[in-house]
Amino acid sequence: MTHSHFIIHKPYGYLSQFIYELKRKKKLLGELHDFPEGTMAIGRLDEDSEGLLLLTTDGMMSEIIRSKKVDKEYYVQVDGIIHQQAIEELQKGVAIGFNGSKYITKHCKAFLIHEIPAFGTRGKKIRDERHGPTSWASITVNEGKFRQVRKMTAAVGFPTLRLVRVRIGNVQLNNLQAGEVIEVEDFQITE
Repeated sequence: MTHSHFIIHKPYGYLSQFIYELKRKKKLLGELHDFPEGTMAIGRLDEDSEGLLLLTTDGMMSEIIRSKKVDKEYYVQVDGIIHQQAIEELQKGVAIGFNGSKYITKHCKAFLIHEIPAFGTRGKKIRDERHGPTSWASITVNEGKFRQVRKMTAAVGFPTLRLVRVRIGNVQLNNLQAGEVIEVEDFQITE
């Protein structure tokens, strides 16, 4: 059986799913492209997050990519000017709430981003300069607790304002525009 694989730039305001059965109308991935039946998102980005999302019809591929062996890198815009001490705390692991108890995140890679990434404007304005400065950091994790990266930046005193996934393994967002979909033969994921 041949499978289909897609690389997409999930825009802000979309759910990482194809079916939503609650009453409120939500934007779904199926509105971005005519995907074949059985297509599923590999992992998720919440409605307020954007960036790289891989889709496939191959459940085994999904298992491989969601494993802890594959890094996921996020660029985060945070409230305030994040400093090196906060970056070092992120790298060592921080306490976040998960399933009603405290969880210490695993060691991760993190660094300051000195130039504003060229993602373009988000679907919804974040805020303006009157509310104070913002800054950017890169955080690379290989675990995926619910809203983990957002909880991590808040734990070190810098709440996330914008979160964009830029890399999964060796697959990069590059210049893919919000809402753009590319079909590929396979993902060629390396750990």
